[in-house]
Amino acid sequence: MEEETPPSDVPTPRMFSWARNSAIYRLERRMHTEKQLFDAIARKARQKFEDISEAQVKALADSAVKFAYDNKALDDTAYAEIGTRSGMRNGKSKRAIAQKLSQKGVAKPTVAAAVAEADDLYAAVVLARKRAFGPFRKSELDEKRKAKELSAFARAGFSFDIGKKVFEMSLDDAEEALDTGRNR
Repeated sequence: MEEETPPSDVPTPRMFSWARNSAIYRLERRMHTEKQLFDAIARKARQKFEDISEAQVKALADSAVKFAYDNKALDDTAYAEIGTRSGMRNGKSKRAIAQKLSQKGVAKPTVAAAVAEADDLYAAVVLARKRAFGPFRKSELDEKRKAKELSAFARAGFSFDIGKKVFEMSLDDAEEALDTGRNR
């Protein structure tokens, strides 16, 4: 009769190989933050391996993150910069971009550095164009419409001053702001 050996806290070579391949698979498809990759590997390891200890899960996730850093496939600073530029092009405010990056697990100093270069006026004009607000309005302006447009800017995270400025822009000024923002 054999005694059952308690599960080891050190993952097997097969587990490490799986973690490396899993990291490659994920990083080939899209950029990840360190936290996203760690969480994804940990979640999948719990599903894939029966009777895996938490120490083994952590070791596998740590090794996957280290592998990604060693191969320069993981860079939270680049992720934050790309996310900021993308957010601005989609009409997101600095606040909204910073909140999303924080939710993805990017460190606060990295987020602050990335959104420091963001231009809220450009992003607000993009939002106005997408939603046909302010200078891009196609219908007549009444009090209800004015309140709707200004509150949409506030919900998107823009200050009242920015929202009001875009709201009162002429179409030529808005187009010029878009051109200036694109050329940065």
